[in-house]
Amino acid sequence: MRTLLIIIGLLLAPACHSEELLVIASPQVPDNSISLKKLADIYLVKKMLWSDGTSISPVNREASSPQRERFFEIVFNIPPEEFAEYIDRLRFQGKLPPVVQTSNKAVLEFVRSVPGAIGYVDGSLSTAGVKVLAHIQ
Repeated sequence: MRTLLIIIGLLLAPACHSEELLVIASPQVPDNSISLKKLADIYLVKKMLWSDGTSISPVNREASSPQRERFFEIVFNIPPEEFAEYIDRLRFQGKLPPVVQTSNKAVLEFVRSVPGAIGYVDGSLSTAGVKVLAHIQ
């Protein structure tokens, strides 16, 4: 019986594994990879320029998105609600928060068309026309 439970657990493990997210950027971005620290600084509006001086334009998924929840869990280790409070404080300082898009397709289109843009999408999507900076799980 114990062996059977172990086998069932091993078979179900891939189905329970969290989905991969891809961190994508516009093709003009000079970087070819990104650390979680730098990614956090970008989304916290602490880092606002790429190494070549291009403005960084981060894009988020909507608050109810499972991709956004996963992104915040990995990058910030905080729930999206705490991030929302932080963003509210930024607004009072006159800083603009990341743009919000309501689908993976919308994020891809935004990143493709806006120089300096960075975002994240479901790992199963085609990333034609954008640069993949990181795979995160």
